[in-house]
Amino acid sequence: MNVRDALEADADALASIADSPTDVMRNLVHDRTVRVAEDGNHDPNADVSDSQYDGSDPEDLLGFISFDAREDTVHVTQLDGTDEACKRLLGEPVRFAERESMAVEVLASQDAEPIHRAAEEVGFERRGRGPQFDGSPTVRFRLEP
Repeated sequence: MNVRDALEADADALASIADSPTDVMRNLVHDRTVRVAEDGNHDPNADVSDSQYDGSDPEDLLGFISFDAREDTVHVTQLDGTDEACKRLLGEPVRFAERESMAVEVLASQDAEPIHRAAEEVGFERRGRGPQFDGSPTVRFRLEP
């Protein structure tokens, strides 16, 4: 599994993973720090323009994470993908936070068990309920410096 910065060309593949509009994912790539986990068999020198998705293929991407830093906390704004990809991707904001002596916070949908497991395996502590998004409850996870 390779982890790299997301590119605008990944927007269609990210939209497929997140079940979100491509324009929203394109904006995410521009507005946040976004990393993608891709199949280790992927050739990084291959021409992505040959994909039917006008960029990376959703079958090549195993997951993605977006995050940003405010004040003393790195906030994970989106995380999706396979169990192993989620664990690996959570390492990205954690490494950034460690260098800056910041905490990391993850909000996950109450029914997003793969994200809950990944967060706990990486060392996050469950900190109760988070805010509701679109009427759905969330769970807050936090990792202190």
